[in-house]
Amino acid sequence: MRSQLRWRLCWENELQLADHIELADFFRKTYGPTGAFNGKPFAGNRSWAGARPELRAIGYDSRGVAAHMGLLRRFIKVGEVDQLVGELGLYGVRPDLEGLGISLSFRVVYPVLQELGVPFAFGTVRHALRNHIERFFRDDLATIVSGVRVRSTQAEVYPDLPPTRLEDVLVVVLPVTRPMSDWPTGAIIDRNGPEL
Repeated sequence: MRSQLRWRLCWENELQLADHIELADFFRKTYGPTGAFNGKPFAGNRSWAGARPELRAIGYDSRGVAAHMGLLRRFIKVGEVDQLVGELGLYGVRPDLEGLGISLSFRVVYPVLQELGVPFAFGTVRHALRNHIERFFRDDLATIVSGVRVRSTQAEVYPDLPPTRLEDVLVVVLPVTRPMSDWPTGAIIDRNGPEL
């Protein structure tokens, strides 16, 4: 039987060193199995990979951190339009709870998005997660925007990598205070910064 999750919403400046240590360990264990490089950003006490979130929804159970979703308000450029969004990222769920994490964490974060007054929530996921995302959003809560690539700056500057990357990922948009019909069109979304 799965344990009951207790959610904590916290601003980034409310986290203590012990929180970052616990979250870094959670992300190494969660992202590491998806590829050796994926767990690397969480070395030491670092609990973020690219852009640092401003708000976190952290789910705990008797074993510690069970799920996480980060939120960062930012302007992205969609085609030629500067669009304010609440970017959702740093999503993770412990393997024994898969199937519950995204729906639970989103239910915790959505009221915060409404309070913040952002028109849309925006996130990206790998194509391999399409079925998982579609199952969660089968009630038309969110839209997967196809045929769009996303440009981001690299989180770190490496001499052998370009300063930006252009990715073919699934773009997920959730209307918050404006309808999906107001989402701008464009073949490229520019984060003008690193991925959350």
